[in-house]
Amino acid sequence: MSPFPRALAAAAAAVLAAVLGWASPASADHVLPPGIPGTSAAQSQLNSLTVRAKGPQTGYDRSLFPHWNVVDSPCSARQYVLVRDGHSVVTDSRCQPTSGRWYSAFDNVWWGGDVSQISVDHMVPLSEAWKTGAADWTTDRRRDFANDVDSPQLWAVTVSSNSSKGDKDPSEWMPQNRAVHCDYVKAWVNVKYRYDLTVTWSEKSSIQSTINTAC
Repeated sequence: MSPFPRALAAAAAAVLAAVLGWASPASADHVLPPGIPGTSAAQSQLNSLTVRAKGPQTGYDRSLFPHWNVVDSPCSARQYVLVRDGHSVVTDSRCQPTSGRWYSAFDNVWWGGDVSQISVDHMVPLSEAWKTGAADWTTDRRRDFANDVDSPQLWAVTVSSNSSKGDKDPSEWMPQNRAVHCDYVKAWVNVKYRYDLTVTWSEKSSIQSTINTAC
């Protein structure tokens, strides 16, 4: 079974639980993307990253990273993540969520209204990737990066928290919700490790400090 049908099954189970009055596990309130490593693995991955100053923004354009492609027909990467990480999500025939509830870990906010107010954030922003290695990638590699639903690269968060983050690295921005800081930096490290992207000294130092104090 592909991940999306499993996500649909999980969503259906959540609906059934609500109807029957079953108690949901506490962890259900905090659905995070897959692939976040343990602390020791994240530390090892951080140690292996190449430290280098960021390259220029010259030549960058968001369209160079084809995104929101279909990853499990008819679902785009964005739709897939909204179903995967949401609760009691209902979709139409085109896989577009029409109702549901989402937990935004960046700001510790639950959202159950207009789904357009939920963003799907690239943990390592596209422009950040461009300046740390992706400028030399093929279009196929950039497409894989921008639509990676199997790693901790894509997060369902509020539009406001996504806008606040922008294209900043962890030395420049961290989530308002301190409880997610450990998972946030471990996810960031894992994505950079998976895609062989570089880090700056200040970025690495900030991540290390967070691992030491929050993990």
